[in-house]
Amino acid sequence: MGQFTHPNVVQLRGVVTATTPTMILTEYMENGALDAFLRGRAGALGTLQLVAMLRGIAAGMRYLAESGFVHRDLAARNILVDAQLVCKVSDFGLSRALDEESSADPTYTSSLGGKIPIRWTAPEAIAFRKFTSASDAWSYGIVMWEVMSFGERPYWDMSNQDVIRAIEQGYRLPPPPRCPPPLHRLMLDCWRRDRRARPRFPALVSALDRLIRHPAALRGAATGTERPSPPPPGAAQPPRAAPLRVGG
Repeated sequence: MGQFTHPNVVQLRGVVTATTPTMILTEYMENGALDAFLRGRAGALGTLQLVAMLRGIAAGMRYLAESGFVHRDLAARNILVDAQLVCKVSDFGLSRALDEESSADPTYTSSLGGKIPIRWTAPEAIAFRKFTSASDAWSYGIVMWEVMSFGERPYWDMSNQDVIRAIEQGYRLPPPPRCPPPLHRLMLDCWRRDRRARPRFPALVSALDRLIRHPAALRGAATGTERPSPPPPGAAQPPRAAPLRVGG
């Protein structure tokens, strides 16, 4: 963690080894974890503010990916918010250096069992314990959904097994209330089954930059203000929206 230097990655200030357990000291983040921060401010933040926060998270993840690291536990609870509403990626307890032998798609394969955060984890990482920047991109799509729903729990009260089953059947989270369609299309791109088809973090940053430069694209919103219902068991995937172009 100490080697990371980026405005959207939490900075390590020191390590305390004289205690048990060992403790780390990081920069102070006044607003705490992003999920709790958002739940207390539903409707108080504008769409452009939320997109700017998402852009910062994507920039931090771009830096980690370019530094050869996969996070493996990207979620709103692991994003911290400072006094200026700058979002910073944190909690590297699951992060690992990527195996660079396959430069086209470096992979970290976990040989350990252990628990993984099912609701945020890509299907191939759940099934085969294969973690890449592409699996982080899947998790980033879930973070986008959390942000636009002001901290709603992904997949609501579905069990982990129901979540796995629904994803395998093609279900994807619907747009949160008042979520602009371009943002939901970007989420759907992050949730493509083929990990090679998911946007990389530089493309995600570019896509969000375009939306920030052209905020008129954010004026449309998903219809309705009530929380969508989760799918019944065995439900088919709803028609997919047209993909958002994320090329540079």
